[in-house]
Amino acid sequence: MRIRIVGAGAMGRGIAQWAVTAGHTVELCDVRTEAVTAAADFVRSMLDRAVQKGRMSAEDAAAALGRLIALDDPWAPGPECELVIEAVREDLGTKTEVFGRLEETLPASTVFATNTSSLSVTRIAAALKDPTRLAGLHFFNPVPLMKIVEVVPGAATRPEIPPALTALVEGCGHRAVTVADTPGFLVNHAGRGLVTEALALLEESVTDPAGIDRIARDVLGLRMGPFELMDLTGLDVTAAVIDSIWQGFRYADRLRPSYLTPNRVAAGLHGRKTGHGWFAYGPETPSPVPEPPVTGDADRPVYVAGSPADPDVTTLLQTLTAAGATVENGAEPSADALVLVPVWGTTVAAAVAAHRLPAARTFGVDPLPAAGRRRVLAVTPAAGPAAARDARAVLARAADGGEPYAVSVVRDTAGSVAQRLLASVVSVAASIAERSLATPADIDLAVTTGLGYPVGPLAWGDRIGAGRMLELYRALHTTTGDPRYRPTRWVTERAQLAMALTDPGTAPAACLDPAGRPDPEPR
Repeated sequence: MRIRIVGAGAMGRGIAQWAVTAGHTVELCDVRTEAVTAAADFVRSMLDRAVQKGRMSAEDAAAALGRLIALDDPWAPGPECELVIEAVREDLGTKTEVFGRLEETLPASTVFATNTSSLSVTRIAAALKDPTRLAGLHFFNPVPLMKIVEVVPGAATRPEIPPALTALVEGCGHRAVTVADTPGFLVNHAGRGLVTEALALLEESVTDPAGIDRIARDVLGLRMGPFELMDLTGLDVTAAVIDSIWQGFRYADRLRPSYLTPNRVAAGLHGRKTGHGWFAYGPETPSPVPEPPVTGDADRPVYVAGSPADPDVTTLLQTLTAAGATVENGAEPSADALVLVPVWGTTVAAAVAAHRLPAARTFGVDPLPAAGRRRVLAVTPAAGPAAARDARAVLARAADGGEPYAVSVVRDTAGSVAQRLLASVVSVAASIAERSLATPADIDLAVTTGLGYPVGPLAWGDRIGAGRMLELYRALHTTTGDPRYRPTRWVTERAQLAMALTDPGTAPAACLDPAGRPDPEPR
């Protein structure tokens, strides 16, 4: 295929490298001639590096470079050009001008694709005489490494174009997901769950950014915590995306931004690129402050509050017993015992009030299975500091004398930190599926590939169980009264019907069309 790429910046040159490596001929152009020269040099250097690392032969690299054509005039006639990919700056006026001029010089058969990450594909296409020829083709930077592309049909896009673009993308070794033309498309939309909830936790002083990041990594298994991620991306970029998606979805509570970000952006605290964001960066930056050592009495007796029929209570009792803790089994805790409460969407304070537990000695434990060696202890304002230190020491114990656990101490909040982060990630993905903005399979594929999560959000929810997730949302919603935790229809229905969150289910159309999918097996 002969492809014209308009825009020779970071995205344009990355797309060019990807396309020529896959065997396509690329006309690379820009209104700035020097940008095209620099981009061609960059592609050459990337191909040379691939040869040096043994990922490509010298002959294949030379052939790929031979397919890269530096075009002096972006608006030059191109009778053989089958596809244009626009990668200019993220501005509606600029993009519509580019496509308007291309429409005057290229054949009607040439398909137009915009690499926009945030603008409406439909609005870009609306400025064309023939809006049916344009779709979104959203790549991620760096293009050769980020092996996911969003295919975004506009409201008027011809039906044959999205499948053709999908075939192109997958023929070049990347994965393609088809996404509705909505704010943030899929990856940016799905990614709001983690950062918005992390900011909400920080607003409530549950713990500091480093503490939230540790829990995100060690309990949820994320490669980067949300505050590290915001610093890497740039808080100015993150804040703008959060605001635009929230506004685009008409101020949905589930996507509500934080008041914390505007002032930090105004102060230039954008992250790595400015030397300071949520954390400091640079050669003279002091090393991160280590977590305080565990200093309490690990032999102090403990009492686990709750019903013996509750699996969380049973699991915590077994864990403490296996670690050699002194566990009490009476109907009530002794006068010296620490009281541990597994909380699922609720608070320790509520348990203290409901069961008349000793407030100074009662603490919450997150029962969410941890991906790493970290446990989380929730502390109420009434907790005794010495008792908290002892509880931390008890939770740090490992079975069979193994390596002790790290124990994060956080402020008591509904559901604790990891539960709230996970609930938000799954909830935002479920709302995307509920609106049919993307299929469950595409949601999970896009998030794992584009955001690097250890598992797709809907599959993650299935690991916990739809019924268990619904319990979490109902508890969070009841405890806080915040509509951001209102259970989605997607989770509620699947919990009630004993279906997986990843199951797209039966659409009404399938019940009317004899060619639809066969009836599912009885459940």
